[in-house]
Amino acid sequence: MSSTTTENATPEVNAAAPGSQEERALNFVKMLLEKMQMDADATFPPDDGESGEDEIRIEIEGPDAGRVIGKRGSVLEAIQYLTTRVAHRPGDPRKHIAVDAEGYRARHEDQLAEMAEKLARRVAQEGKVITFDPMSARDRRIVHMALKDIAGVRTESHGEGQDRRVQIIPVKPAS
Repeated sequence: MSSTTTENATPEVNAAAPGSQEERALNFVKMLLEKMQMDADATFPPDDGESGEDEIRIEIEGPDAGRVIGKRGSVLEAIQYLTTRVAHRPGDPRKHIAVDAEGYRARHEDQLAEMAEKLARRVAQEGKVITFDPMSARDRRIVHMALKDIAGVRTESHGEGQDRRVQIIPVKPAS
């Protein structure tokens, strides 16, 4: 299933221009999967209306896609980081690169947002601060975005580097 060519790898709608960030990103992920000897392929997913012009989304699918995710998404995170470093060139508009495998990121983001909303309701009701375990910048952003419109709470990030964590803080109603 792994392929070294990009011909017919993507629908025409999502085809990458030769030499573009999209093409560099997709080719790098394909090469990486091949070097890792994974039975999986990388493609641009169909446009679901959720990504913007400033985002490049790559989906990994196949029998070994689960192995590509790694423990708690660590391998997937590393692949995304490396892909970003390879695809971006000085002078290019900076596009966010999101690499997913078998929908792992989408499920993880939904679960994290749902848990954050549940905890926010508890914070608003009990008036006690809740602090998450340290998490990646991407996960912190998901929590902040999920709770930005929740009444009675606000979020802050505290800590440095790998120890940075989100706090959900109760807000007193204006009198």
